[in-house]
Amino acid sequence: MLKNTFKSILIVAAMLLMAASPSLAMEKAKMVKESPKAVELREGMRKLWEDHITWTRNYIVSAVADLDDAGKVAERLLKNQDDIGDAIKPYYGNEAGKKLAALLKDHILIAVEVVKAAKAGNSEDLTKANKKWYDNADDIAAFLSGANPNWPKKDLKDMLHKHLEFTTQEVVSRLKKDWSSDIEAYDKGHMHMLMLADILEKGIVKQFPKKF
Repeated sequence: MLKNTFKSILIVAAMLLMAASPSLAMEKAKMVKESPKAVELREGMRKLWEDHITWTRNYIVSAVADLDDAGKVAERLLKNQDDIGDAIKPYYGNEAGKKLAALLKDHILIAVEVVKAAKAGNSEDLTKANKKWYDNADDIAAFLSGANPNWPKKDLKDMLHKHLEFTTQEVVSRLKKDWSSDIEAYDKGHMHMLMLADILEKGIVKQFPKKF
């Protein structure tokens, strides 16, 4: 009897769940629904910041191995910073876009110093470059949080510092020929950068709802 009762309870529960599923699905769809412009912004931001992480890695690979394409890769990486700056101009103006691009270019140029010092085994220069790198990350966080209240300064600092940690792990791992650690750092850094892109996109949509 207990067995039959248990079966009956399961059948009733399944029927209730099936009846509720359409409405739950509809509510979920409403919650995640985004305007085409918001989707376009998210995809654009993801592409830009994915380029950032990808071309940074390409530069690390080329610079550490003394490949002939290192200079050209660096040029492409610097162009990406202009592209990111251009992406915020429709919301914050030309000067803000130029300012962000300049800060991001400094971020890249300091990264070049970090790679150079690490490769040469110059701990003094590496310490100096690292300090400049983290100070620059804090400047980027301060600039962005000042532009949008939906981007808390501390959260952005934490995100950017983590980006530097993953990038440093890539450099050090390649120098040590620890390929597993190198790959792990890139994979984690890649996903982390997409998270940052989503944070920026959501902040813009929230700040400028009429544009979306």
